[in-house]
Amino acid sequence: MCDDRLSELMNGLPDMSLRDVSFHTLRKGILHGYLKPGERLMEIQLANRLGVSRTPVREAIRMLELEGLVINMPHRGAQVASITEKDLQDVLEVRTGLEEMAVMLACRRITDAGLEELYRASRDFERCAENFGDIIELAEADEAFHAVVYRSAENRRLEQLINNLRDQMFRFRLEYLKDDDIRQTLIGEHDELWGCLKRHDEEKSKICISQHIEKQMVAIREKITDRTELT
Repeated sequence: MCDDRLSELMNGLPDMSLRDVSFHTLRKGILHGYLKPGERLMEIQLANRLGVSRTPVREAIRMLELEGLVINMPHRGAQVASITEKDLQDVLEVRTGLEEMAVMLACRRITDAGLEELYRASRDFERCAENFGDIIELAEADEAFHAVVYRSAENRRLEQLINNLRDQMFRFRLEYLKDDDIRQTLIGEHDELWGCLKRHDEEKSKICISQHIEKQMVAIREKITDRTELT
């Protein structure tokens, strides 16, 4: 019988080969934290969980290795790659530049309807944070808030570039949102950004989003350092 969480990730995938279905499912499983850093990827077990044969799983694992999400350890086989400080820095540096541009454009172009949508997204995140249950739901609420900003920039190319990083950012979002104090801080940061956009204050919006992402980088870097010291 398939694992409930992994099988849920298979739902909604377009018609594709079993290799590609396995790849996308396992990829999401890693990025969403269902498959933990350091967890061994046993082909037979994963094939049973996904309800496929061993061959497409083997091929999917090789594809994930090329993406850097899986590593092959001597005498241990394939396992989920840990989040490294370099991965964190690379992704968040790119995210900072793109989101600074997005908020500056949104300041010029956001409509009253966009501001209302952004406010509702902030309140949705607040409700998820205060009634905390599923961290995936909370991360998706955070993602939805930022997505309103991207759309409000009214630049399709920019939105596409940011969305290309979405999966990688999701892994870091989950790590960041595990801390209850951080979840409460983010509510205020979302509202601060909303206020900047409402005032059409480009410079303040840029500073606000830059600090927002920098805090995430610092917090996750500390967690990575703590884990390294424990091993």
